Amino acid sequence: MLPVRRSLESALDQETESEYESSPSPSPSPPPPSYDMSWQQQQQQQREPSQAPAPCQPPPLTREEQLLAMITTLQQQVNTMLLQQQGSRVEVARPQVFNGKMEEVSAFINTAHIYIRMKMTEEAATTQVAWVLSYVQGGIAEAWKDNLMDELAKGESEVETVEQLFSKIRNDFGETSEEERKIEQLRTIEQGGRTCDEYVQEFKKVARGSGYKG
Repeated sequence: MLPVRRSLESALDQETESEYESSPSPSPSPPPPSYDMSWQQQQQQQREPSQAPAPCQPPPLTREEQLLAMITTLQQQVNTMLLQQQGSRVEVARPQVFNGKMEEVSAFINTAHIYIRMKMTEEAATTQVAWVLSYVQGGIAEAWKDNLMDELAKGESEVETVEQLFSKIRNDFGETSEEERKIEQLRTIEQGGRTCDEYVQEFKKVARGSGYKG
């Protein structure tokens, strides 16, 4: 019995080994996944909204640079003051007092206009108007000025600029009939004691704007 048992065990062992050899070997387990950290960071940055880099702050000025900037600013201010003083030293004739005479309208307006352009360009329009009205005095012009100033105080006047004031003076004091006045002057003008050249120049002055063609 003993030899038979050994032969059976040997046969079983051989059969087991053959089955083990014929069975497929198990596939090796995959290695744990490896993560590329730089790639993940790039993906995260793409998903996040882009932010503009903070602006670079300029380096602080040195003491010498600060002093130089202050000196430059002071020089500019001094130059501006000198230019203003030079402009104020220019002699400009002021207009004569206007009392409403028609023959004085052109001279009054021209002189006042030149003075404003030379001396009062930086002044407000209301200041320019008030300055011109200060030279309107006497005669029928005094009452005219009082009425206009009342209208200005109540906001009922259309005069807002000095140019509008000049136009009103021309209209209200007969400047619209300047042509007729000059024609009358041409009829009565005489040479008198003037030279021929002086008389011709006076004649041309009066004829200007009269419509005379000669």
